[in-house]
Amino acid sequence: MSGLRTDEALRGGRIAMDAPGSQIAAMGSRILATNGKLLFFLFLLTLPLANPWVRGDGVGYYAYIRSALIDHDLRFENDYLQANESFLLSKVDAQGKLLPALYTKTGYVENHFTVGPAILWAPAMLLVHGAVVIASRFGSHVAPDGYSRPYLLAMALTTACYGFLSLLLAFQIARKYFDERWALLATIGIWMASSLPIYMYFNPSWSHAHSAFAVALFLWYWERTRGTRSIGQWAILGLLAGLMGNVYYPNAILLIFPALEVVRMLLADRRAAKAGAAVTPIQNVALGCGAFLAAFVVSLLPTFITRQIIYGNPFETGYPPIWTWHWTSPVFLKVLFSSDHGMFSWTPILLLAVAGLPFLIKRDRLLGEGALLVFLAYYYFIASYPDWDGLSSFGNRFFVSLTPIFILGLTALLSSFSSWFVKPARAFAIACPVIGLLIAWNVGLIFQWGTHMIPARGPISWSSMVRQQVYGTPLHITHSLETYFTRRSEMMQHIEQEDIEQQQLGQKPGEQ
Repeated sequence: MSGLRTDEALRGGRIAMDAPGSQIAAMGSRILATNGKLLFFLFLLTLPLANPWVRGDGVGYYAYIRSALIDHDLRFENDYLQANESFLLSKVDAQGKLLPALYTKTGYVENHFTVGPAILWAPAMLLVHGAVVIASRFGSHVAPDGYSRPYLLAMALTTACYGFLSLLLAFQIARKYFDERWALLATIGIWMASSLPIYMYFNPSWSHAHSAFAVALFLWYWERTRGTRSIGQWAILGLLAGLMGNVYYPNAILLIFPALEVVRMLLADRRAAKAGAAVTPIQNVALGCGAFLAAFVVSLLPTFITRQIIYGNPFETGYPPIWTWHWTSPVFLKVLFSSDHGMFSWTPILLLAVAGLPFLIKRDRLLGEGALLVFLAYYYFIASYPDWDGLSSFGNRFFVSLTPIFILGLTALLSSFSSWFVKPARAFAIACPVIGLLIAWNVGLIFQWGTHMIPARGPISWSSMVRQQVYGTPLHITHSLETYFTRRSEMMQHIEQEDIEQQQLGQKPGEQ
């Protein structure tokens, strides 16, 4: 295991250095500070894009925090009846009442969306609610109901911050193993050329930006402590694993990382024992794993409790039973290349990121193998899911959770590409415009999707999309951005109406 840690220790500044080495380390710290400030500056520039609205899947996610904070229960009738019309289309009768089928055996309105985003919103929402209540006592007319603008702004801005933290944590990991410039370029590329911006800014009430954050935090802490983890650190890692699960159930696949680590520790100890060398007592590994599993279960209590209240069963998810999934006939090619929200076809930068994972293995075997196995397992999981296309989705939104892994993969690919050149600056000069073009393409596609130039649900026409990307988008994007910043409510109402019309014309109803 020690060989695996050498490069990390050097890059993380954990090994004492002589005077020249200390100067190099200080220079590296200044570079990190500079690049960190650059990322933060870019984040501030994009923050006005944060869109304070709750719609679609976000109704279910937001209902947990609003209902618990304002109504002090988990009865979601008023949350659903206040929802956007396209969300309600299949949920109310002719009199505008919720359909009886929406109620579970416990008498609660079903809500299969996870409670994790509400947990992450809670600190900001508590502060805002306290401020609104105090202000109302002094004559303010802002309603302390969870629907007024301060609450929605807090929700949207908090989501954007979590999305940014996922990028920053992934950048911190990537720079330990590769040159800083490639980590920075990869972080910006995945940030701007993937599906993340939609769920970080445009649909902030959905869970995907929170999921990217929870995964990044878990991976960052796992990488930071691997090989030397104490019992207490194993417990903290278990708590972070539970947070991932609370936010998004498929994130449990990330447990591959600590599982691989434990297997390699046991194999290394076995080899050391045969050679007569000192070994790590097996009970230490067992205690660490026990602390991890105990903390993991405790951390998942919010999910178990809410499932018990709503469904009468702590293990009921509300999603289609897992045995009904297409485990023997997964749609591998469609998930990647379909015009119906294929991951690579909609966000091609992710093809480069996945292609870089073998190069990550060359740099650090445990990190690289874990990343590749997680991607493959996640890929199979989503390809087996009946609604693999995400219904209303930009690209394949389920893979936003793997944002940190994509940043690591793209960093590894860019670093390997630079080795082809005598001067890395030349590689950087080539890579920058390529990443820039991918970002520009993604921005154009986001514009088409957001304004319904292409349908939000179902397959799209490639020829029509490309034609609009080249001719239509440049003509209209400036005016639409101006409207987004100056008359956003009017624009959102127009988008909502178009969404309703698309559903009524035969698009798949509902958003899972």
